[in-house]
Amino acid sequence: MSNAVHKVAQQYVNDAKFSGIEWQIEKAGQTVNSGACGYANAKLQTEIPQQAIYRIYSMSKPIISVLAMMLIERGKLHLYDAVARFDPRFKDMKMLFPNGSVEQARTHITVQHLLTHQAGFSYDFLLGCPIAAYYRASEISVDGHRDLDEMIGVLSELPLAFHPGDDWRYSVATDVLAHVLERATNRRIDYLLKSYIFDSLGMNETTFRLSDAQLGRLMTLYGRQTLGDLPPLRRFEHRLEEQDPSRSHPTQSNDFRRGGFGLYSTLSDYCRFSRMLLNGKTLDDQVLLSPTSLEMMHGNRIPDQNLPLRIGDSPLPGYGWNLTGRVMMDTSKALFPHATLNEFGWAGAASTFFWIDPNNQITGVIMTQFIGSNYLLADDMITAFYAAS
Repeated sequence: MSNAVHKVAQQYVNDAKFSGIEWQIEKAGQTVNSGACGYANAKLQTEIPQQAIYRIYSMSKPIISVLAMMLIERGKLHLYDAVARFDPRFKDMKMLFPNGSVEQARTHITVQHLLTHQAGFSYDFLLGCPIAAYYRASEISVDGHRDLDEMIGVLSELPLAFHPGDDWRYSVATDVLAHVLERATNRRIDYLLKSYIFDSLGMNETTFRLSDAQLGRLMTLYGRQTLGDLPPLRRFEHRLEEQDPSRSHPTQSNDFRRGGFGLYSTLSDYCRFSRMLLNGKTLDDQVLLSPTSLEMMHGNRIPDQNLPLRIGDSPLPGYGWNLTGRVMMDTSKALFPHATLNEFGWAGAASTFFWIDPNNQITGVIMTQFIGSNYLLADDMITAFYAAS
């Protein structure tokens, strides 16, 4: 089994598709497959360091969503709360139709809309979205030196892509959620994450700001796209070109924090988080999420008329969306043989990936650093794992 997964990863490195890859797969909390191959920097052929640091981009989202569920359990907010309750700037949102007409949003955006990407927000990089151009002009994703509250203020002045609750669109909703959690608690999101999740799980390397010691362990980022770019109609050639994402993703800013992206983490740290999602507990049986909250969190919340889910030109057949990410509802529609019913998790823009297979008590995390990849590295590695099991 170990050889099958390693062979897939090593071939990607040999073919210069990815620089360095790390992974760990567990069953009921015990490691059954793990490894690393390649380099921290392909050109310099530097070794992947112990406790390598990765930009996890949208794998920040499930962590923020779990924090929201913990705060809901503690009565700090509710799924049905309107965002405008915490920030009046969202009280009178407008919706922009593809034909250019604008009308008042029929309903208020709620916390549940944010968790399930049904709020009407979008992303700079989504093809075919009429408001994506407004996001690019306002540098919603690319200005990482703008404070979270300021970024949310700019966003509140832009139109929505649809009436809240009417559709599903992958979006900056989790950034707004992080802002709501700050307003609901009067605490910064980095403080909340540390006190509610990171300290309890021993995720000591997961942060929005790298220390000097961590900086030397940061993996090089590759790719030909940047976070706020409109994707090309024809994909770029897949090459190991180094990127400098410091404008959108600062390394040592005291103010940088987001919800939909922005965290740095390690393979071992994210494995701790993934493991917790099986039962809501830490390794020493401290309960972070109750069984009832876990069960409620995992069910699909997207109506049939809004399926299949699609992110730009990438469909997600068979998947619904729960309160933390994708969830496999129908394996007969899945595109990969490793699909299992109720599997859930998510990915990051730099080709990081994690999944939870609750039926088989399996969790897995794959780490690398390439934005705009033409290759489904994680799917190939996971397929190899299940085929050899």
